[in-house]
Amino acid sequence: MTVGFSGDVAEYYAKFRRGYPPRLLDALQAAFGLGGDDTVLDLGCGTGQLTLPLAARVGSVIGMDPEPDMLRLAREAAIAQGVHNATWLLGADTDVPALGTLMGERSLAVTVIGQALHWMQHDALFRELTPLLRRGGGIAVIANGTPLWLQDSAWSRALRDSLEEHFDTELRASCGTGADDRARYARALEAAGFDDVREIVTEGREELSFDRIIGGVFSAIPAEALPRPDERLAFAERVRLALPPAPFVEEVRVSALVGHVR
Repeated sequence: MTVGFSGDVAEYYAKFRRGYPPRLLDALQAAFGLGGDDTVLDLGCGTGQLTLPLAARVGSVIGMDPEPDMLRLAREAAIAQGVHNATWLLGADTDVPALGTLMGERSLAVTVIGQALHWMQHDALFRELTPLLRRGGGIAVIANGTPLWLQDSAWSRALRDSLEEHFDTELRASCGTGADDRARYARALEAAGFDDVREIVTEGREELSFDRIIGGVFSAIPAEALPRPDERLAFAERVRLALPPAPFVEEVRVSALVGHVR
C-alpha cells in the first residue's frame, strides 16, 4: 500500500470523507452472521469511517493502516464516540501474515476493505487472508461511490477539467469503483478459493455543498501534491468558478463485493 495521506490530507479525510450507509452494514452483518463474539479487520481503515460503525455490531474491530496520522485521527474519533472495542495497528496489506502470527489461534470473522484495495496487491492479499478467517466468514471489498471528479454530471465533468488543468494530468483511475475493477477483484476472490462471490449494492442521492466537494478533493491528494495552506483559498476559488451553479447532486452507489471461506 502507498503511504502519502498524512498531515492535512488526513485531517481533510476525517472531516470530509463520506460515511457508510446503515443498510450496507446491515447487509454485511447478515451476509457473514456477525455477532458479539466476532472480530473484524478493517484493512486500510483510514480515519475509521467504516471501522467505528462496525464496532457496534461485533465483539471487536481492528483498524489497520500504514499512515500514522490516519490512525491518530481514527483513535481520536473512537474516543469521541465512546467506542472501546477498537484496536489500531500500523501496517499495510503486506503485513497481514504478521497479523496472523499475532492473533495466534484466534480467527477473524471478516476483513473489510473500504475504497483502499487499489493501493494493495490484491491477489496475494486474498490468499494470505484465507487462513485467518473463520468458517462462514470472508472478505468484503467496498466501493463507497464514484470519485467526485468521475461522475456523470455537469459539475463533476467541470471539476475534472479544472483538476486536470491544474495538475497537468489525466484523471481516469476509478480507485477500484469501476465495473472492470470490480470484475477483476471478483475473479481474484474466486481464484483464491472464496465461495458465493457476489455484490451487495445500496443506492441513493446526496446533495453536496461546495465545501464538501473541495474538502473531498483535498482528502484525495497525496500530501506532497497538496497545495500549500496559503494557496488553498485561491485553488478552491478557481475550482468554484469552473463549476456550474449549485445544486451539486451525486448519485451514490455503494457496492460490497463479498466472498465467503469454504
